[in-house]
Amino acid sequence: MTTGLNWPATLVFIFFFFLVAIVGFLSARLHPADLNNLSEWGLGGRRFGVVITWFLLGGDFYTAYTIIAFPAFVYGAGAIAFYALPYAILIYPFFFVVMPRLWLVCKRRNYLTLADFTMGRYGSRSLALAVAVTGILATVPYIALQLIGMQVTISALGVHGAAWLNDLPLAIAFIVLAAFAYTSGLRAPASIAFLKDTMVYIFVVAAVIWIPLKFGGFGHVLRKAGDVLAARPVPAALILPHDQFLPFATLAIGSALAVFLYPHAATGVLSASSSSALRVNASLLPIYTLLLGFLGLLGYIAIAADIHVQSTDDVLPLLVLKAFPSWFAGFCLAAVAIGALVPAAIMAIAASNLFTRNIYREYLRPLASAGDESAMAKSASVVIILSSLLFVIFGNRSYAIVLQLLGGVWIMQTLPTILVGLFVRWFDPKALISGWFAGMVSGTGMVWSQGLRSAVYPMRIGGTTLASYAAIDSVLINLIVAAGLTVVLKSLGVSDVQDETLPADYGESVACPASGK
Repeated sequence: MTTGLNWPATLVFIFFFFLVAIVGFLSARLHPADLNNLSEWGLGGRRFGVVITWFLLGGDFYTAYTIIAFPAFVYGAGAIAFYALPYAILIYPFFFVVMPRLWLVCKRRNYLTLADFTMGRYGSRSLALAVAVTGILATVPYIALQLIGMQVTISALGVHGAAWLNDLPLAIAFIVLAAFAYTSGLRAPASIAFLKDTMVYIFVVAAVIWIPLKFGGFGHVLRKAGDVLAARPVPAALILPHDQFLPFATLAIGSALAVFLYPHAATGVLSASSSSALRVNASLLPIYTLLLGFLGLLGYIAIAADIHVQSTDDVLPLLVLKAFPSWFAGFCLAAVAIGALVPAAIMAIAASNLFTRNIYREYLRPLASAGDESAMAKSASVVIILSSLLFVIFGNRSYAIVLQLLGGVWIMQTLPTILVGLFVRWFDPKALISGWFAGMVSGTGMVWSQGLRSAVYPMRIGGTTLASYAAIDSVLINLIVAAGLTVVLKSLGVSDVQDETLPADYGESVACPASGK
């Protein structure tokens, strides 16, 4: 990283960072509402139209850590990293079919979280608690990764010194993030998402046009990247080797199935003004995939630019500083840091919604008023962000990455309950809890067996080793256990599903045969 403070870059960085922060603080005044109501604070009153939803969901998916980690992954591992592109394509057909249906039932039944939906669909407090706890566990490491992305960006400016001084900019960013999430709720990240995405697009387009020209063009970049990757102690390649086909495919499919199970993604969906707004977004959001492809190419460009790092997280900031004038480098690094504010705020709000609705109100204070719920959610969001900050400052960065790997495996275990539950009511809630537990244990065990370094698990069947994404393997175990136990419970006549939803809640004109109604 730089050895001294880069003043031009730092001043530009500070200007844009605080400009966006001010917009976040003003968002509650620009869109006045009763923020003592959890639906208003935590879901923006479900009033976000096509444009705001597009930027909000884009901010959900394309985070600061994505902007930093994807080029870093390409820089370190080559072709396998590009599973992110088919993953980002597969998301949207799934989104088009599933999310409007989820929005309809949650709107009509006033469900604010996926755990609310689970409770209404199955009538099981235990299953709803499992969904809520899984969502919180999977989200908090994600917030920590946004702060790590911000930390890497700030460090690239040359902010170094005593331990407390080194962490001071990150602490200031935490105060800004916590304050506008507390005061403005989901309206804050919705208001700044437009500015964030505009800055990121300017940065990426400029980088993809200018940086290859500076370092010899794409032909030279790809030739040199291929040579360097092949010569490393653990060789990698520009073209995916045959033995990586299955890991590549299962990572793409598993990630696409899991992404909308995360609380922050569900919060973005449920804040939309209509199911049609979501369908339009399913058509528009693939534009972001183009952005993702450009970001991946920056990993190869960094190899061609002779960027050498101890941590691959430093690849993108160093490339930006090497390729651009200081003032524009400051703008680009500000875009990355602001890219942390939007998703981190949504994640904190989503996790606090889950805690408030499905733990605090359900178990600790059943008679809580709307004002009590909102006050608790605001406080919980600050505690969640503070916990992530302390984890980043005092913990090991690798732990956050490991927990995020596990988070993807864990959140997948809610798929049978939520995704299947949106279309059929066949599963018994007790069987789903058993399947969830089996999936959590087996998935965690698979990642643990790889030394917590990879979520790709080499499964040995006979004399053949099939390496695939642990989330896919474990959710299959989950489904087998849940289906098998459901059959047993139904045959014994003890299956019990107390579904308060109606076929019309899902937009159906006739009853679903599988629902038994």
